[in-house]
Amino acid sequence: MRPNSRRIQIALFLIAPMLAGCLERGQPPTASTIGEDDDAICRANNVAAGTPEYVACRKDRDILRNRAVARADRRQRDLGEYMLNNPGRP
Repeated sequence: MRPNSRRIQIALFLIAPMLAGCLERGQPPTASTIGEDDDAICRANNVAAGTPEYVACRKDRDILRNRAVARADRRQRDLGEYMLNNPGRP
């Protein structure tokens, strides 16, 4: 397999989950849609808005999102470092 085609496959593999999520909603995720999703998830647990349980649910959702973003950033940074340290390998 040619090196360029391998790089394209790796890029598509890394981008595919993000594109799939955008295609499901029909639009790119924005802060308002993420907030609506969190609200719907917390309300699905039969928790009324404004209660301490609702606030805790929203905080938990924020923590999960921040961890996912940090994990994605770390993976991207690690991939960039790997590519810099191994220029001959795709």
